[in-house]
Amino acid sequence: MSLPDATVHAVDRTAISRQVAHSYVDHLERRDWPGLAALLTDSVVYEMPQTRERIHGVDAFLRFNIEYPGHWQLRIRRVVADGNLAALWLDVRVDVEQQDACVWLEVSEHGLINKIVDYWPASYDPPLGREHLVERW
Repeated sequence: MSLPDATVHAVDRTAISRQVAHSYVDHLERRDWPGLAALLTDSVVYEMPQTRERIHGVDAFLRFNIEYPGHWQLRIRRVVADGNLAALWLDVRVDVEQQDACVWLEVSEHGLINKIVDYWPASYDPPLGREHLVERW
């Protein structure tokens, strides 16, 4: 039994989104900034609803991560993908503090991330020192 073309395309998109999600965390964890940049569209949008912050563009997103304080580590607990969307459940450690995070990725038709939304357990005021990279809403 063969699948209709639309179904095959959706399966391929899902597989690509799942692979992109794994690569995203791998590059972040290894601090591989050129590799991470290669996964992003130039106009990527990064949002953190708990702090009401939004970052526009690959350069600002990379700088945000490069400048992020503390020693942080990421471990994937689960990835769920469907078409051009992927959701990650992450174990995040910053120094000695452990938190769970959920990350939603939107992947373009070219296999690049064009939107990232990070959800943290609770709302909080953003740390000082990143105002030059973010807009608040």
